[in-house]
Amino acid sequence: MSVKIRKVGNSNTLTVPNSIKPMAKEYDVFQGRDGVIVFSPKRNNPFHNEDFIKTHDLTQKEEFGGPSVGKEILDD
Repeated sequence: MSVKIRKVGNSNTLTVPNSIKPMAKEYDVFQGRDGVIVFSPKRNNPFHNEDFIKTHDLTQKEEFGGPSVGKEILDD
């Protein structure tokens, strides 16, 4: 299946064929270096959401437990 770009006002338009059922109402669009055009459903970034930030502890903890010392001893 292929589509052609149409000029609508000052914009270029790609139509979505009926066989493709959109899963979102809004999409982000990107163009790759090789000319590929990608439409991806727009999603909220939780790290820019004030309510999410207020209700989550985003501090990083040590993986192996204990306090961070910062004076690691390297084995030979």
